[in-house]
Formats: sequence, structure tokens, C-alpha cells
Amino acid sequence: MDALTYIIGGVSLAVGIVAGKFIFAKNTQKQIDDAESQAKKILADAQTNAENLKKERLLEAKEKFVQLKAEHDKDVLERNKKINEAEGRIRQKEQTINQKVEQTEKQIKENDAIKDNLNRQIEVVNLKRTELEKHQEEHIRRLEKIAGLTAEEAKSQLVESLKQEAHTQALALQQEIIDDAKQKANKEARKIIIQSIQRTAAEQAIENSITVFNLESDEIKGQIIGREGRNIRAIEAATGVDLIVDDTPEAIILSSFDPLRREIARLSLQRLVADGRIHPARIEEVVEKTRRQIEEQVMEIGERTVIELGIHGLHKELVRLVGKMRFRSSYGQNLLMHSREVANLCGIMAAELGLNPKLAKRAGLLHDIGKVPDEETELSHALLGAKLAEKYGENPAVVNAIGAHHDEMEMAYVIAPIVQACDAISGARPGARREIMQQYLQRIKELEALAMAYQGVEKAYAIQAGRELRVIVEAEKVSDADSDKLSFEIAQKIMTEMTYPGQIKVTVIREKRAVNVAR
Repeated sequence: MDALTYIIGGVSLAVGIVAGKFIFAKNTQKQIDDAESQAKKILADAQTNAENLKKERLLEAKEKFVQLKAEHDKDVLERNKKINEAEGRIRQKEQTINQKVEQTEKQIKENDAIKDNLNRQIEVVNLKRTELEKHQEEHIRRLEKIAGLTAEEAKSQLVESLKQEAHTQALALQQEIIDDAKQKANKEARKIIIQSIQRTAAEQAIENSITVFNLESDEIKGQIIGREGRNIRAIEAATGVDLIVDDTPEAIILSSFDPLRREIARLSLQRLVADGRIHPARIEEVVEKTRRQIEEQVMEIGERTVIELGIHGLHKELVRLVGKMRFRSSYGQNLLMHSREVANLCGIMAAELGLNPKLAKRAGLLHDIGKVPDEETELSHALLGAKLAEKYGENPAVVNAIGAHHDEMEMAYVIAPIVQACDAISGARPGARREIMQQYLQRIKELEALAMAYQGVEKAYAIQAGRELRVIVEAEKVSDADSDKLSFEIAQKIMTEMTYPGQIKVTVIREKRAVNVAR
């Protein structure tokens, strides 16, 4: 039973397998047929699309061709048009050139005809000129025969006569013009000078050679004098000013020809009295501080002066020298006040004459700058001032005006005579100058310069109105024996080289100092 069942199962299985293969084969054939039909359809669609795409590309190519052809035809038409226009212009130019050639040929022919005519006329003129010259020579020979003179002699006499007559008339006319010009110039110059002077207010006060230092009480005099006079000697040695302590109540007189020294001494005394500590070391310290303060004050005075006068761009060194003029005098007249007055006069006069008033005012302020040099030189103050102005970049007109205001340099600019005239106006007014004072100051300066010329001299001060010369020497360079010799030599040189009233006492001071610092 089991075998039969197994056989039946095997047969069934074989039948199933055969049936399965049949069914699979049938399905596979169907799929193949479907695929072939689908492929044929895709192929047909592709051919259709290719035909359509081909037609579209052909249409696009045809349109592009038509467009390009149209553009090409347009370009060809434009080029033909331009060529035609160019040909027209060329033909027009050819016609114009032909016309000009014809006109030129015609003109050449006319010129040739005119030239022939002119040649014939020139020949006629030459013939007539020859005949005229012959007649003129014959006429001159007749005149020479009648007058008894040749033509050259007659011409010379006539020219000489006319020359003398013209010269006489010219001299008369020249003199008349000169007299008229002088009259008008003098009148106009007086008018300008008077107007300039009237518009400038000048100070009449003249500084002298002493300064009065007022005290609160006479007890302070003893402190200033110090034990055995050491304080007053220290002040005199440090400042170069002579202190006169007399019976004048509550006052000490500071005497010196140099206003700058007097001012340093006055301010130093004022500080010492206010501080109350008066001894040699303190005196030297205060004097040195005051000297530096005066330098700052000098700069401030110079800056204020140039600002008040409206002068700009002045070099700082020139500004300092302007401030320094406040402490100098010229023939008893304060140098800064004199220079300011000259500057104002120059500005007004230049404006009246239609010149540059600022430039003239600048030259007027600086014209005496050579009187306040830092170092003494042999040059005159006018030439030294011109040299300083040129050194610090001043205008050539200003330099020339400074150097020429005493005729030591040739005047090359118009403002030079204006500065000279205004300087004379300021110095010549009543009360402006005192010749005796200037001579005294010059003698005092020469006295100090004489002592400073010796080797080893550190400072030299003329005090007691020039009756005493105090010479301070360097202890390292001058011995005690040399001090006696130096005093004698200076006194002998003063006697032989200088002129002075009375007598002059020469005092040589040699001081040895040992300084150490305890820390």
C-alpha cells in the first residue's frame, strides 16, 4: 500500500513538474511577445520623434539662414550706401580741387601780366629817377656855386644850429619841470610828514641812570647792608649795580648805566626783602632766578609789541631782541619806545604814499635791532641789524632799509628813505634825546669792555657813575699776585686810552670758593 502510494505520489509529482514547465514556458512566450510588441512601439515612437525633431531643426535652420541673410543684405546695403557717399564726397573734392587749380592757373596768368606791367613801370621809374638825380646834382652844384659852400658843410651848419637851439630849449624846459616838481614834492612831503607826526602820540619821558627802590622801613637797610657790608657787596657783585644807601628815608638808590641790570637788581631786592632771608648764597640764587625771569619777560614784551603793531611771522630771536630793546636807551631815549614810534610813523607814511604799510612798519620796528646784540662786534648797529634780519629770513626790502637808515648801505627799495626819515623825525623831536647821556653810556661800556679783554676776567662792572671799575676774576686762572698786576695794568690802560673826568678806581676781586654737598 505504501509502495503504491509512493508510486502514485511520484507520478503526481512528475505530472506536476511537467505541467509547471508547460505553464512557465507558456508565460515566458507571452512575455517575449509583449516585449517585442513594446519594443516595436518604442521604435516607432522614436522614429516619429526623430522625424519631428528633424523637421523642427530644419525649420530653425531655415529661419536662422533667412535672418542671417537679411542681416547680411542690410550690411551690404549700408556699406554700399557709405561707399556711394564716399564716392560723392570724393567727386565733390575733385570738382573743388579742379576749380582751385583753374583759379590758381588763372591767378598765375594774371600775376604774370601784373609782373610784366610792374617791370615796365619800374623801368620807367628808374629812367625818371636817373633824370631826377641828374637834375638834383645840377641844382646842388648851382646852389653850392651861389652859396660858396658844399652841401655837407651847409648840412653840418644847419644841424649844429638846430642842435644848439634844441639844447637851449630843452635846458629851459628841464629847469622849469625840475622847479615845479621840487615845489610840489616839498609841499607834498611836508603834508605827509605833518600828517604822520600828528597821528602818532609819542612819550616824552626819558629814563635816567638810577632807580629808586622804596622800603617799608629804614630797618631793612641794615639787613640789606649785612654784617660788615657783605650782603650789599654780594648784591653789587652779582648784579653789577651800585647800591647807594644814604639818609634818604625808606629808599635805596640803584645806580647803573644798564637798565637791564637795574631791573634785575630791583626785582632781586624786592624778592629778598619779601622773603626776609638776606645772605650771600641766597642773594646769588635770587639774582640768577630773577635773571631767568627777566629773559622770559623780555620775550613777553617782544611778543606783546609785535602783536600791538600788527606784525606777523617775525622770527622768535628777533622777537626776543625787540623785547630786549625795552631795557636799552639811545641818546637817553628808550630804544623800544623809539622803535615803536618809528614803526608807526613808517606805517602811516607808507600808507599815504600808496606803499605797503605792514612792510614799512616791520622795517621801522627792526631798524635799531643792531643796538641790542648778544655779543659785541665791530660792525655799526645799522649793518649788524641788517645782518641779523637777513640771518633770520626777513624780506630783502626790510634788510636794505635797516642797513641804509644811516647811509652805510645803498638804498635799493622805496621804504628805505621812509625809515630814514621817520628815524630822524622820532629822534629830532623836542626832549627825545640827550647827547651827554649817550656819551656817558658809551664811555661806561668802553670801560667795562676794556677790563673784559684781559685773560681770566669773569665779570666787569662800572659803578659809582663810572668812578669805580669792579673786576671779578676766576680764582683758578688768576692768583693773588696776578690780581695786583691786573689792577695796575687796567688802571694804566685806562689812563692812556680813555678820556674821563676825575679819577677811576680799579678794584680786582678774587674769591676762592669750596663747595661740597652733604647727603
